[in-house]
Amino acid sequence: MAIERFHGVLAPVITPFDTDLRPDAERLLNHCRWLLAQNVGLAVFGTNSEGNSLSVDEKIDLLDQLIDRGIDSTQMMPGTGCCALTDSVRLSTHAVRRGCRGVLMLPPFYYKHVSDEGLYQYYAQIIERVGSSALQIYLYHIPAVSQAPIHLSLIERLLKDYPKNIAGIKDSSGDWSNTEMLLQQGWDDFHVFAGSELFLLQNMRAGGAGCISATANINAAAINQLYRQWKTEDAKRLQQCLNKVRLLVQQYPLIPALKAIVGHYAADLSWERLRPPLVALSPIQKQTLLQQLEKNHFSMPGLAEN
Repeated sequence: MAIERFHGVLAPVITPFDTDLRPDAERLLNHCRWLLAQNVGLAVFGTNSEGNSLSVDEKIDLLDQLIDRGIDSTQMMPGTGCCALTDSVRLSTHAVRRGCRGVLMLPPFYYKHVSDEGLYQYYAQIIERVGSSALQIYLYHIPAVSQAPIHLSLIERLLKDYPKNIAGIKDSSGDWSNTEMLLQQGWDDFHVFAGSELFLLQNMRAGGAGCISATANINAAAINQLYRQWKTEDAKRLQQCLNKVRLLVQQYPLIPALKAIVGHYAADLSWERLRPPLVALSPIQKQTLLQQLEKNHFSMPGLAEN
């Protein structure tokens, strides 16, 4: 039976840590529940989840704890792309076994300027080794960070050879012309997600599937509202409101900023912990950010009760 592919809004869920910098499953569970209540999917272990600061064992354990405690695995798109092929296979296999509807897969990012042939072999080996049509890969194009761009010719080759496994892409290039070019290819059932809600309305109007955005961690309901109402006369205003919050937050180091915001509105400063080498916002940065959000009448209803 064909698997329904993702569409809508997903959050790369920020990861809380305890005083020993171990992942805090309880807080993560509560945040996931809050996000699901806002009708947002869960891209756990993404960039803004500090996914590359987590070990494979930690990711598997967290995934198991979330699912075993009631989080719907079909609403999860865990990040499973690692530098080591075998790590990607292990994580992806586990995600499939636990019923995740898709995985978000970075290219191997340590070696720079690798060839499309090398990237093709990486993805092909993962698909062959997992050996399941239930493996639904959403490619993760974030060239400024990975230095391993996912070119059109690579996608075309993967779709030709593995149409049941290549489900879509998250375009975090920050370049609308690149997202537009992906959409213009007309690939059947290939879902294109913008990497920021700044492009959500454009993406939907051009035939896109939604967005996978860091700030969905904090502004989930508003982003989902635009996704649901992108055809209405109010869509442009809704996009402008989203832009105000996004542009404000991204003036700061994004992961520390998201954690400071969640910690403030959840009344739980434990959220501010990050794994080195990342560090928290300075007191002045945090104060200024929260004051700016307050001026924009920003809120996160229900978070503190979660």
